[in-house]
Amino acid sequence: MFNDPFSFYGRIRRTEYALTIIIYYIFYFFVMVFQNNATFGDWIGIILLLPIYLVISQGAKRCHDLGKSGWWQLVPFYGFAMLFSSGDYGPNEYGDNPKGEGNESYDEFGYDVKTGKMMDVNGNASQLGEEIKAE
Repeated sequence: MFNDPFSFYGRIRRTEYALTIIIYYIFYFFVMVFQNNATFGDWIGIILLLPIYLVISQGAKRCHDLGKSGWWQLVPFYGFAMLFSSGDYGPNEYGDNPKGEGNESYDEFGYDVKTGKMMDVNGNASQLGEEIKAE
């Protein structure tokens, strides 16, 4: 969880997005408490830039998990869909499913496109050409 949180690429689960939102609001609460303190002054607004960037980047990845562009997080009330909708099953154009469901990387003939190995009926991998050498 929280692998590369400031990146806009990939997909994240609902849990990671919800934790990001909770952490943001806790941070925001403490910033508002210290805002009236004279020692912090106008620097308090700059302190909020990092958590806002984090929420935007995590929101974009959550939109990717739903199969949408990251710009969809600007749509009013789409945040509820990001919090409560389950992501696309299997890989989509933004990456593999973060839950690991449906991420089989081999095609209908048993060729694993990620490793370059053939999968037998039991799901065991073997190098191409090993079947020929064994015969």
